[in-house]
Amino acid sequence: MCESGMDLIARQLLRALRGARSQVAFARRLGYRGNPVAGWEAGRRFPTAEEALRACERVGVDVPDAFTRFHPNAARALASGLPAWLEALRGQIAVGEVAARTGRSRFAVSRWLTGQARPRLPDWLRLVDAMTGRLSDLVDALVGIEHVPVLAEEHAARTASRRLALEEPWTEAVLRVVETGTRGPAAVAATLGIAEADAARCLEKLGRAGLVRDGVVTGTLTVDTRAYPALRAHWARVGLERLQSGDAGGVFSYNVVSVSHADLARIEELHRAYFRQVRAIVAASEPAEVVALVNVQLVPFTVAD
Repeated sequence: MCESGMDLIARQLLRALRGARSQVAFARRLGYRGNPVAGWEAGRRFPTAEEALRACERVGVDVPDAFTRFHPNAARALASGLPAWLEALRGQIAVGEVAARTGRSRFAVSRWLTGQARPRLPDWLRLVDAMTGRLSDLVDALVGIEHVPVLAEEHAARTASRRLALEEPWTEAVLRVVETGTRGPAAVAATLGIAEADAARCLEKLGRAGLVRDGVVTGTLTVDTRAYPALRAHWARVGLERLQSGDAGGVFSYNVVSVSHADLARIEELHRAYFRQVRAIVAASEPAEVVALVNVQLVPFTVAD
């Protein structure tokens, strides 16, 4: 999102919260003596994210419920404050990468994530968008996407993409195979080791979604799997099935260890760093010649007291 676009989203979100009230009545309901709402809706200044969420609560929005519907895993951190929620939302994404995606300095992003500074609403929206790519889902959960028309088309496309990925998990792999220049259900099925009927169905649905046209990839299929564990489970099963087949190729390794809490934290950071490096290599790699499944898992066992 460009800066003016994110400002417009913030303005429309705030306007949606006001509803049928006058600006002055809305300002009074929020506890202001003056009328900052006029400045918000005109884009001359913006409330902090905390102020905006308090406004949501004052007009009856169930903020914890909205955050849970948006991202169940991160929602648990909201009780510790908005910075903790943002940090949970960031997950494995490096702070420097978040800064690059938002167009803000690493210093500013670090201060927002640690609670040393409070982002204004447009910057907070930028953070959410940079870390999830699903800003419209959060806006929809808070006020209804119909009240923020600037996001409506994007939201419709994302909803269709997510529905497709959840209905047909193999579509992501099929899309990657098409990127290599492989065409036709038989060739795609042979590459992935799936039934030709499954490949044909995925190709047909990708075509209807506008993601593949005449054997060429024309769109992206992106789903935040942190919010949809069923997709993670699908690819974990695929890896297990290929391992059990005995002739899968690739690299399969495991290590069951006992370590200190401090060293487990170090291992978790290495895990995240590896994932980030894989994504960086993928983003820069061309041409697309081969499709691979990269499964990375770290499962701490709870030690009974």
